[in-house]
Amino acid sequence: MAEPPRPTETECALRRCLPRRLPRRRSNIYVNMKTDFKAQLSRCQKLLGPSGGCAEICIHGLGLAINRAINIALQLEATGGGSLRLAANTSTVELADIAEPEGDGDEPLARTRNNSAIHIRVCRVTPE
Repeated sequence: MAEPPRPTETECALRRCLPRRLPRRRSNIYVNMKTDFKAQLSRCQKLLGPSGGCAEICIHGLGLAINRAINIALQLEATGGGSLRLAANTSTVELADIAEPEGDGDEPLARTRNNSAIHIRVCRVTPE
């Protein structure tokens, strides 16, 4: 007896899973393309400000949000008046996509892919 044909990706609902996150701290900023740029920038400025209490923040961007993360870091440096320093690291993050077939008896198909990421450390420099 022949096996029934497996569903193709066009017959499946593709669900993209979130990447593994670094430890969730107040000083970690995860940049995305859905949130307004000015809101993300002002959040970073508040954390680095005198009332924010953070001497260092880390801005994380993944995929399309890499350009936005770089732009936020450069805007912080430009408005910081020389009191902020940047240190950037790049990495590759493995993401999983799960294709869930619309039929009841079929098992989900998993596929992994790689995506670029950037991690920018923004530190307040103490004047000497």
